[in-house]
Amino acid sequence: MQHVSKRTINPRAFKERAISLISIRNGESELNFTEMLPTEMSVKIFSELDVRSLCRASVTCKRWNVIIEGSDNLWRNHCLSALSVCHREVDGDRSDGLSWKVTLVRNYHKSCVKRRWLRGRYSNIRCVDDLPPNSMCALDVETWGEILEAELER
Repeated sequence: MQHVSKRTINPRAFKERAISLISIRNGESELNFTEMLPTEMSVKIFSELDVRSLCRASVTCKRWNVIIEGSDNLWRNHCLSALSVCHREVDGDRSDGLSWKVTLVRNYHKSCVKRRWLRGRYSNIRCVDDLPPNSMCALDVETWGEILEAELER
């Protein structure tokens, strides 16, 4: 069983650490760790990031983007955590041949919404106007059935 990191990193702190820890002076030019380490080691480092930090790291520079976008395993680990919530959607996307990243992008928001509903975050909603933004999305009938059952139990 693969280890999935639940650690979240403050984006500002991540950027500051990236600037101070990753840049290494080599004469007049700066090299970052991805240029000095084998790609497999860089992937291992990136695998410690949560989804949001991973997405932000992918837009840091071209080299990081190439490594992050090219490593399906980085996205697989995060997708497996969404799988526990949206297993039908993830299984369907994977059987259609979509990459782990595309599958994660398609299902991450759904998994967050479903998880919040199942935890009772929206249990005290009295009308549509009380719903916070991003609390609704297209989910299948079985998922809404699970949410309804959870609400009825509360």
